[in-house]
Amino acid sequence: MTTLPEPTSLRDVFADARVRLAGSPTEALGELVTPRRVLGLARAARIRHRGAAWHLGVLLITADSVLATGEIVRARHEAPRGFTAESQRRRAELAAAASRGGFADGVTVHIGWREIDLDAVESGGHGSASGPVALLDGVPRVRWGAGTGSVALTAYLDERIALLTDPPEGAT
Repeated sequence: MTTLPEPTSLRDVFADARVRLAGSPTEALGELVTPRRVLGLARAARIRHRGAAWHLGVLLITADSVLATGEIVRARHEAPRGFTAESQRRRAELAAAASRGGFADGVTVHIGWREIDLDAVESGGHGSASGPVALLDGVPRVRWGAGTGSVALTAYLDERIALLTDPPEGAT
């Protein structure tokens, strides 16, 4: 009779990922802060530094938590520009807010991320989820996007860690 290995907790899976990611590049985490008005005048928003994380697709792994990605911007100084779409204007405003917050031009900053509750996923039974991580038939899985299928978490982490620690030629 073959015995199956003991199930590994999600915390153990991510602890192993952190060990494998040690020494790999991280990206900045930020929080959009809208300052209070002064004498009735609005002041420009800033993105404040809130740490760093390894960016693995839809997941951000920090030293002590796992986050679902939100928006990603590259900091750049504010400059007058013409925009053909409101979404371009919004992204430019966020990039300028990152610059005002002290991020150097070109630095990638993650905002709007959400913490994933690993305990809720593990204790919730079949179909329990937090952000893109879910437990389906006892197997932790990751959903790539809304309305898409999912892949096994360990396979997803293996692939993403390999891409980060040993990127294909020309990717950097």
